[in-house]
Amino acid sequence: MLPLLSPPRLRAAASASAGGTATPPRPAVILPGLGNNTGDYARLAAALRDDHGLPAAVVARVTRPDWLRNAAGLADANYWRGTLRPRPVLDWYLERVEEAVSEARELCATDGKISLIGHSAGGWLARVYMEEFDASDISLLLTLGTPHLPPPKGVQGVIDQTRGLLNYVEKNCAPAVYTPELRYVCIAGRYIQGAPLLGNSAVASDEVLAVDTPEGGEAVIVNTSDKSTPSSATWRARFVGQGYKQVCGRADVWGDGVVPEMAAHLEGALNISFDGVYHSPVGADDEERPWYGSPAILKQWVHHLLS
Repeated sequence: MLPLLSPPRLRAAASASAGGTATPPRPAVILPGLGNNTGDYARLAAALRDDHGLPAAVVARVTRPDWLRNAAGLADANYWRGTLRPRPVLDWYLERVEEAVSEARELCATDGKISLIGHSAGGWLARVYMEEFDASDISLLLTLGTPHLPPPKGVQGVIDQTRGLLNYVEKNCAPAVYTPELRYVCIAGRYIQGAPLLGNSAVASDEVLAVDTPEGGEAVIVNTSDKSTPSSATWRARFVGQGYKQVCGRADVWGDGVVPEMAAHLEGALNISFDGVYHSPVGADDEERPWYGSPAILKQWVHHLLS
């Protein structure tokens, strides 16, 4: 599978790999996505511990019914204005993250660091957590299929399903960085290309592909100039495209089946895309429809937790 990195981050990725010194693996905290529960990430957490040597992989304790708590936002006038804020509506989730981080801290070496792994909405909620709570010992935020960017305004048929939450995150949370002290790694999937509801699909724009090189060495850049598309898009692509449009304003883009690739990357982060990767552990199949945490895909990004 061919990772895609934003061109400005290529040099940062190579230099960070080649020039760094070996450090013990950090404990990781996994933040579940919207509608997911703790058990959905049990295999990922076990693989991080047992197969890749992390001292701990703690999943924030969330049940599916917990997400019904978000309905409290309906009583907030900001919900109807589209200016909703994460707190207090999502305090319950942030408190679960704090509990998981505290558990991971107990397993850290003295002055040790912690990694956060945010899946889907868990990625932008991790940014809120880092803004609102003590994040001084967090050295890595790695997001998997996270819709980081608010939907564009003024696009016909697009309704901000977060009711302003992502606008708040974009304006009030610290921007992404990739430094020795703190690294943001944003991973997107290219599982299916969407299509407009009517008419034929068209590929979005030129892309730059590169091989991620965790052991140092040169990144290989390949321009993709093939813009051919099927003459008629499938109904599945049209259905998925309508979901993509609600997130990024466009239907004819690639994504993981839920989150468009272009929305899952952040300026300033190390941005990576994996071909053929599905959004969620629910409905995934390690062979036919792998998700970000499937063993073969995990091997492609786990080095970011180990270095």
